[in-house]
Amino acid sequence: MVRTYILLIFTFFFAHLHASGNITKYINMKYSYLSYSAIFIFAILTIVQAYTDIKQSKDEPDESCCDGSHSHEKTKPFYQRCFIYGIFIFPLLTGFFLPIATLDSTIVKSKGFSFKAMETTDEYAVTQYLKPDTSIYYGKEGYDELMDIEKNKYLSKSSVILKDANYLKGLETIYNYPGDFLGKTIEFDGFTFKGETVNNNQLFVLRFGIIHCIADSGVYGMLVEFPGNMNIEDDQWIHVKGTLSSVYYQPFKSTIPVLLVEEWENTKEPKEPYVYRSY
Repeated sequence: MVRTYILLIFTFFFAHLHASGNITKYINMKYSYLSYSAIFIFAILTIVQAYTDIKQSKDEPDESCCDGSHSHEKTKPFYQRCFIYGIFIFPLLTGFFLPIATLDSTIVKSKGFSFKAMETTDEYAVTQYLKPDTSIYYGKEGYDELMDIEKNKYLSKSSVILKDANYLKGLETIYNYPGDFLGKTIEFDGFTFKGETVNNNQLFVLRFGIIHCIADSGVYGMLVEFPGNMNIEDDQWIHVKGTLSSVYYQPFKSTIPVLLVEEWENTKEPKEPYVYRSY
């Protein structure tokens, strides 16, 4: 019956992630059908395993009537069974009892913060900072065509407002064509991170984004520059609006886009702090 209980708990675990909304902390909801499928598959496996266990218990002969000539199937040693069941029980224990933490600047500090997209020529680099890069998921021609469409869409507007739905795609477009967006008004929300900013009036405004799942998550945003020195702590959520320019950022040894802030205000952390790549 141990297998039945493990399958039952797995079914409940995935159902609980969806019911609580915490599934968004792990995957892009575009792929939610996969976790929904897992719920039904585990439920079916639970029913099948429970039926098998009940049937075997009814068919099992009475040991008191056994004269010793009846051969019983050999079972695995106890330590092997514990090891096998432990492999399945461990993720359940961590899933239920370890708190689900929202990624913030602490993760950025621990991993180190650098503009990987400009520093490396490895097209398969996983860790991404500032600039979203989904070019590895497309052929070159298809990717260039997609970016051209997005560029023309944003340039046709008087200002670029990056919201949850278009945050990653909008940033990727801006970073791919920074010269076309110079002087353009841009506004977005994010949490603050000082990093290795050169001036006291500079900081990064960032959001964690998920391309497919938490394994390929990155921290995306932009360097912003205020008119004067600002006393803003890390992980403070703000809304910024300003004009796009560029600056040579010494810590990255690269020229990167910078938003010259004209308006800003404190804001609450959104109910869903992560953003997801749409296709």
